[in-house]
Amino acid sequence: MNSLPIQDLVLRNVADDDLPFFFDFQLDPDANYMAAFIARDPTDRHAFTAHWNKIMADPTNIIRTIVCDGQVVGSVSSYEESGKPEVTYWIGRAYWGKGIATRALTAFLVQANTTRPIYARVARD
Repeated sequence: MNSLPIQDLVLRNVADDDLPFFFDFQLDPDANYMAAFIARDPTDRHAFTAHWNKIMADPTNIIRTIVCDGQVVGSVSSYEESGKPEVTYWIGRAYWGKGIATRALTAFLVQANTTRPIYARVARD
């Protein structure tokens, strides 16, 4: 794992080429345990792709790929749940503990979705 600090963080629209990265990130068992809101079978690439195609087609969703120092490291997005905007993110495990989630969420809330109030949920494990 690279211990150098992340210098460059960019949020951009999700591209189809990002999906293999996202799929690999969500295969990590520790990440799935922490997330608590996971697919029935995280190894099912077809279901994963169908889910992403569905959420990317929904015009109420705002989804961004997180790119750090030129590498796809995760995603951050917002969606409507029971009429309330919620925010969520997923960072690849190799990038945990570097402040990326904090920086990406901050940038997302300033650049991509300025709706307030905005909500989030946390797993209680």
